[in-house]
Formats: sequence, C-alpha cells, structure tokens
Amino acid sequence: CRSVSQVPVAEGKSVQQTVELLARRLEALGADKQGTFGVDCETYHTAAALGRAVVSQPSSLAVFFGQTGKLMYVMHNSEYPLSCFALFENGPCLVADANFDTLIFLLKGFFQNAKANKIESRGTRYQYCDFLVKLGTVTMGPSARGISVEVEYCPCVIANDFFNLLMEFMQSFMGSHAPGIPSVFGSKHDSTYSPGDTMVQYMELFNKIRKQQQVPVAGIR
Repeated sequence: CRSVSQVPVAEGKSVQQTVELLARRLEALGADKQGTFGVDCETYHTAAALGRAVVSQPSSLAVFFGQTGKLMYVMHNSEYPLSCFALFENGPCLVADANFDTLIFLLKGFFQNAKANKIESRGTRYQYCDFLVKLGTVTMGPSARGISVEVEYCPCVIANDFFNLLMEFMQSFMGSHAPGIPSVFGSKHDSTYSPGDTMVQYMELFNKIRKQQQVPVAGIR
C-alpha cells in the first residue's frame, strides 16, 4: 500500500532546499537511492457532445466517457511505463495502455486540453528495508509549486492492514507533517490496493497544490 502527501516548504528555505533536507533525513536513517521517478498530469475539459454520442452504449467505456461537463485528468507514472491513467474527481478511473494518449488526440473535438495546466512531480526514489520512498518536486511550467512524498510498504497489498506501520515510518523523517489515512483507503476496506489508487492520490495532491493560495504555512523544523 502507498501514501502520497504534500510536505510544506521549510521555514526560510526554498522548495529544493526542503527536498534536500528530507533526503538527508532519509539517508541518515540508512535509505539508499534507487534511481528517479516521474508522475505527470494534464487536464482536459469534456464536451457535452461526447456524452450524447456514447450514452446509448452499455460498455464501461461509455460510462467513463459519459462524464460530460467534468474535468478529466490524464496521467502517467514512470513506475508503469506501458500504462496511461484517466481519472475524474470522485471517479471513475480508467487504466489503459499508452495508446490512450493517441485516442485523446483523435477525439480533440470532445476533449479540450486545458493549456498551461500541466503539472508533474519528479525526483529521487529511496529504498529503506521494505519501504520505498519517492521525494518529488512538483512543478507547473518553469515554477516549483510544492513537494510530494510517496511512501510504499512493499510487502502489503491490503490497504488497511499496515497503515499504522506506514505512518510510524513516515513520522521518522516527516515529523508532524506525516499525513493521516488517505481518503482512498476509506473505500478499500479489505480489498487489494491497486496502481489506480496511487494515481487518485496524486490527482488529489496536484489539485490541492493548484488551488493553494500564497499564504504562510508552518515549516519543517
């Protein structure tokens, strides 16, 4: 299972300096660098005409594409290089192969890209025992907008079984900024955690960062 959360910028430091601070804390625990990662998200407006075109079709794709008048988020994750994820807030979530990007382009009359709204998180992967940590700098265009932290407890596939252990580990380097239980966990109960659940968490994080105002936040001490 995985938790994706935001860490505020440390008082008196930049985004990059805060990422480096978190990295030093992880390395002090004994975590090793294991390459890099990237997650990106583009926003599309859906057109009412698409809903009229598919409403008579009973397939699951019709249910998905029938979400008219909503924002659709098309996402990629370097952990799943052959997949593309398309999500609406409050569902549904479609997992498709990489050719989905081509499909969206061909349907540009129904999906309009919200230009200048691409957001992504890129950074370093760390391995510590059974935990995998990804520290990312969230950017929109040329500007750094925040910090993402993804933590995975690798042996666990049932979301609610080991969250307390996950929380304890996150507190070891995030302190009081360790998050609570992700909202996606509430609907999982005893079901298996999936890659789509991770992307939902990133979608929520990216939307939160988009909406944030420039107000003072408590820094890491």
